[in-house]
Amino acid sequence: MKRFLIGLLACALVLGSLDAQAQNKKKSKKAKKTKQVEAPAAPSFLSLPANSNDCLFAIPLEMDKLYGPTTAPDGAGRIQEIVADKAHPHIFEREHNTVWYKIKVPYNGDLEIAIMQVSQWDDYDFLVYKNTGSYFSNQVMLNKINPVAVNMAGIDSVAMFAAIMKSGKGKTDASAPRPEGSRKKAVESDLPTFELTPDAKPTIGMFYEATDKMLTKNQTGKFIKSIPVRKDEEYYIVLDNRTLNGQGHSIKVSVHVDAYEPLVLFYDRKGKRYVDVNLMILERGGKGEERPIVQDQHYRGGKVKFVPGYSYLLYAKRDGYFSIYKEFNSWDLMMHDTIMLYDMERTERGSSFQIRDLNFESDEATLIGNYDSVLMDYLLMFRNHPEVNFLVKGYVQSYGVNAEADMLLSLDRAKAIKEWFVKNGIDAKRITTAGMTKNEIKRAAAAALNEKGGGFSNIKAELIITGKDGKN
Repeated sequence: MKRFLIGLLACALVLGSLDAQAQNKKKSKKAKKTKQVEAPAAPSFLSLPANSNDCLFAIPLEMDKLYGPTTAPDGAGRIQEIVADKAHPHIFEREHNTVWYKIKVPYNGDLEIAIMQVSQWDDYDFLVYKNTGSYFSNQVMLNKINPVAVNMAGIDSVAMFAAIMKSGKGKTDASAPRPEGSRKKAVESDLPTFELTPDAKPTIGMFYEATDKMLTKNQTGKFIKSIPVRKDEEYYIVLDNRTLNGQGHSIKVSVHVDAYEPLVLFYDRKGKRYVDVNLMILERGGKGEERPIVQDQHYRGGKVKFVPGYSYLLYAKRDGYFSIYKEFNSWDLMMHDTIMLYDMERTERGSSFQIRDLNFESDEATLIGNYDSVLMDYLLMFRNHPEVNFLVKGYVQSYGVNAEADMLLSLDRAKAIKEWFVKNGIDAKRITTAGMTKNEIKRAAAAALNEKGGGFSNIKAELIITGKDGKN
């Protein structure tokens, strides 16, 4: 009997263990399923630097680059710099939740400001001041400087709510913020929430095409007209959110000029695809000044603004490809199409580059003409990649009368090109040379004599990658 009871107990324990394992498997499957349908992570926001709600700690902005989305401005800072009075009614009656920005103008034009609010229900205003030099912030605080641009228009929350509810957009949210001291009361209903989408457009700002020179607190517009600015001037933008418990924003500052804005792309012809690159473009002004207008480690293509009268330096690189290094003037770009397409050449063994624009003395190996400019691009390619070794192969136009002499001439021409590379800084150990073979001479001669052959090939030399250091 005892043995029977012990057997029953053992079976119960085994069955219990199996049931527990099954339950655990079900739970783990549910957990996995739950994990798969987790909501996407919330977008990251830039934290506004400490004290940036005071003029002395204004955030420097880079021209033509989006800053944000930020966290919400919080308070007026340690100093209440802006307070309206009877003589200055068209400034903030006081700062509510502010952040100060500053920009240095790179060239003459019209200043443009684009501000994208995270929440449409926030009531953002802004003022623009021109820096007058020493004690600027004190002069602002004492109202001794007038703003050069004013946008203090209020939001029409009633109209916004009616438009949203009519279109059926948005979810209701009783906690949506309402403007402090709103000039128009919101309806007694839950307000829909908004999210900032990647293609968000400016909600307020200052643009060249706008017509209003100023928007006061009694108006409900969004955009004011640009102001003319000159190179090296500095301006401050104070952005104030009147809304209690409001949300953040993004901001971009530009200078409007009649610029050239081509689409800049990088293409791998062998792979027949566009590639992203680590790209830097520097704008070169007077006195040796350089301003980065593009700094992107994963540039996938886009429009770039080039200003007339400036020179530029473009540097693009990607593993497995030759780097591109170009210097050019914006006036040169005006003569080309609206697309700047750069070929990304691979550094893999066997890749070749045919050179057609070289010229030699007749039946000699002496380079003539503008050969420096023809070879310079290749020199920069190999100089920036000291690990890449290559073969220089020379070519001649031959009727095959004296194949031996033509073979030697093609080799001598390859050696002349190698000598040019070595003279300009390429290690001779990286370069091998070769001429045409006897069979190649015969085929070239037959093609030239054949009526359907089209004459001699115009290839003067070829550069062929033979490998990389330690991987030949």
